[in-house]
Amino acid sequence: MAANEVVSAALQDSWGDFWLFRFFLNAAGYASIMVPGFLLIQYFKRKNYLETGRGICFPVIKSCVFGSEAKSAHPDDVSLAARNETMESSTAQQILKLLFCAAGLQASYLTWGVLQERVMTRTYGATETDPGEKFKDSQFLVFMNRILAFTVAGLYCALTKQPRHGAPMYKYSFASLSNILSSWCQYEALKYISFPTQVLAKASKVIPVMLMGKLVSRKSYEYWEYLTAVLISVGVSMFLLSSAPTKHLSTVTTFSGVVLLAGYIVFDSFTSNWQDALFTYKMSPVQMMFGVNVFSCLFTMGSLLEQGALLESARFMARHSEFAAHAMLLSICSAFGQLFIFYTINQFGAAVFTIIMTLRQAFAILLSCLIYGHAITVVGGLGVAVVFMALFLRVYARSRMKKRSKKLPAGEVPVQKV
Repeated sequence: MAANEVVSAALQDSWGDFWLFRFFLNAAGYASIMVPGFLLIQYFKRKNYLETGRGICFPVIKSCVFGSEAKSAHPDDVSLAARNETMESSTAQQILKLLFCAAGLQASYLTWGVLQERVMTRTYGATETDPGEKFKDSQFLVFMNRILAFTVAGLYCALTKQPRHGAPMYKYSFASLSNILSSWCQYEALKYISFPTQVLAKASKVIPVMLMGKLVSRKSYEYWEYLTAVLISVGVSMFLLSSAPTKHLSTVTTFSGVVLLAGYIVFDSFTSNWQDALFTYKMSPVQMMFGVNVFSCLFTMGSLLEQGALLESARFMARHSEFAAHAMLLSICSAFGQLFIFYTINQFGAAVFTIIMTLRQAFAILLSCLIYGHAITVVGGLGVAVVFMALFLRVYARSRMKKRSKKLPAGEVPVQKV
């Protein structure tokens, strides 16, 4: 019995190291594209190509390396004007629009969450004599999501009038790389932790987002933002400490899941802050979606081809039609979910969007427990309640601060009471 435990622990140790090996393998694939690109950008800048360049390649190089460098108002200002216009429409129309947005977001991301857990934690092709096989390459799922998002955003930009593109194209690559890595960590983490744990960890990313905002954008925060961040941390800790790791037999898998979740939160926090900085250029949210996904497709395809994983994943898809359907539906939910995000924020603002998505996270935990049988203790349930109470408190406090700032006379600064 002791020998079997030693062998099992050794296998789990090697599996725990496997994701780290794949991570560095993927990173090497991305570097093989980014490093030559970086050298080319530096070359064109040193040669002052914007002033001396000529020929048919000049417009492409100018757009990719220099852009127009024209900056515009932040998209929040644009969306605010759009929302002011929508206020003139009837209340019934506004309610219908809100229901449409809420239904679209809930349907897209609840389906996406259920399918994500199904693809990463269950086997395909299982029979009475064959245990089946699991799909292992998370990067292929990221590639499929990004290729469809790129297509949808491209078609939207082609069919609608979008503002003139201003940012140098290469600047999208930073958000693209961090977005790829955050998605990869998110998929891989499900091999080691439960979906409810992942959802709560994602809800707690408010804290690293604030830290990254201070580092990247030099932002300052209100006292209530720190208070809600602490409450979220307490609630997540209550949930994690009360959950018995029945499905994970060693600390190796638990540690791997924690590291992957930390990677997801760090990369995702950087992505949101970098995109926020990019929005100072003249662009629409769908153009941002298009630009980021251009590089995402390039990075993931290059890395998959270098590793020979693209054909292997395609063969797995050919062997299991159920997986092919799940992967396609996963990509559709991800792509159209992004469009619903942009539309909801444009019509109703970030506060309403945050409330809808917070409710979605709570529904996602409930669905996962019902479908896949995850058990939550009383203390764990209380921790979940604390997290979502803090999230709603955060939305309420932010809306109150905005209303208060609008009522103040021009030039007067709100004074915080201690």
